[in-house]
Parts: sequence; structure tokens; C-alpha cells
Amino acid sequence: MSKAVVVVPTYNEIENITRLLRTVFSLQRDFHILVVDDNSPDGTAAEVEANFKIYPDKLFMLKRPVKTGLGSAYIAGFKWALENGYDYIFEMDADFSHNPNDLIRLFNACHKEGNDVAIGSRYVKGVNVVNWPMSRVLLSWLASKYVRFVMGMDIYDTTAGFICYKRKVLQKINLDNIRFVGYAFQIEMKFKAYSSNFKIKEVPVIFTDRTKGESKMSSGIISEAIFGVIAMKFKSVFNRKRFNEVSFN
Repeated sequence: MSKAVVVVPTYNEIENITRLLRTVFSLQRDFHILVVDDNSPDGTAAEVEANFKIYPDKLFMLKRPVKTGLGSAYIAGFKWALENGYDYIFEMDADFSHNPNDLIRLFNACHKEGNDVAIGSRYVKGVNVVNWPMSRVLLSWLASKYVRFVMGMDIYDTTAGFICYKRKVLQKINLDNIRFVGYAFQIEMKFKAYSSNFKIKEVPVIFTDRTKGESKMSSGIISEAIFGVIAMKFKSVFNRKRFNEVSFN
């Protein structure tokens, strides 16, 4: 059995999913894939099912009845991966904005170099984003700078969604207590890993905007991230203060 599983949330990704499966399964390292589909009306789930016979015992799917957010999809996928004994658990988009070839680099950063979390980072070495308008590049870059400053994390790409977690990281994080479901989900997961003193490495990658399908980005997702960061910071400060008071008494 493979030690590594790639969790891929989908909603209306029928134009991308079969090509993504073919590309990942052609890599030199043995990765499994778990698709978490939120009842895509375009037939994404049926497209995945059509590939089960081609990739037996390597391709799996969770079908959820409604679309309840990226974060909840990943949480469901993480729990499934832990229950099924995987040691390395990945986040990756279905739209090829994350280069599947970089899965091996993230895996090696954890498996060979001893890191607990490997982040496919757009900003650790300059700005590596292709096909985004300058306004969106600037918004994303400033968001990461803002989060890094407010949360005090030594991470350049705080909103990245291309990540490898060692099993023990997801076991340590209480997945049932993850609050956010959109953009802020990525920030919250990194903050919990960082706060738990796990060893984190940013691996430089090139992010390429999707060429097929529609973006899921919205103003609500961005607002959640901006205000969610403030809420996370206050909560962490309050919890630290309460811990210190209890310890002192």
C-alpha cells in the first residue's frame, strides 16, 4: 500500500479530473488519490467513478451531498486518510494550478529531509504566479504578508493550498475544532501546525491559474480570511493568557 494519498476536493471539475488522475498516477512515486466531491452538477463524480477500473486500489472517492466549503471537504478527506493508515497526506487543487510533478518534491521534503509539513510556496523566493492579473497577485501577496505579520508565523505563503502533512501533524491538530471553511482554513491549519512546533519547510513552486473550469474565489472567502486572522490571533492570545494564569496559580 502507498504511504501517500493526495486529497483533491472537487466541485464542477469534469474538464480537469481525468487528466489530473492520469498525470498523478504516471509519476515515478506511488501516490493514491482521494477525490472529495461536493455533489458536482457537471458529473465530476461519475467521471471519477469511470476511472475506478483503470486505477483499482489507488483511486477513491468521498461523495458529499452538498457543497459546504473547501475546509470541510479537506477535513473529511484528512479523517478518511488517517483512518486508512496513510503516513503522508497532501492537499492539492484539481485544476492544475498546482503542478502534479511537485508532489514528489513535497514528499521528499517530509520523507527524506525530516520536515513535518511541506508547503508548495508561491512567495518564498519572489513571486511565482502565472496567468493571474496583477490585482489578484497583489491581493494574494499582501494577504500572506498581512497574515505573517498578525500571526507571527515565519511562513511566506500563509494561504497556500498545496501541502504535504505527515500523519502525526493531523493527529495532533484537533480537526473537529477547525473553525474556518474557506480561504482562512489554510491559514488556520498552518497556524496550528506552527503553534505545535512542527518542522515546516516552504518548497518553491510555480502556481499557474486554471485554464479550464471556473474559479471558486469570492469576496466572501477573502473577507473570511481577513477577519478570521484577527479572530484567530485574539483566541490564541486569550488561550495563552488563561494557560499562564492557571499555571501560575
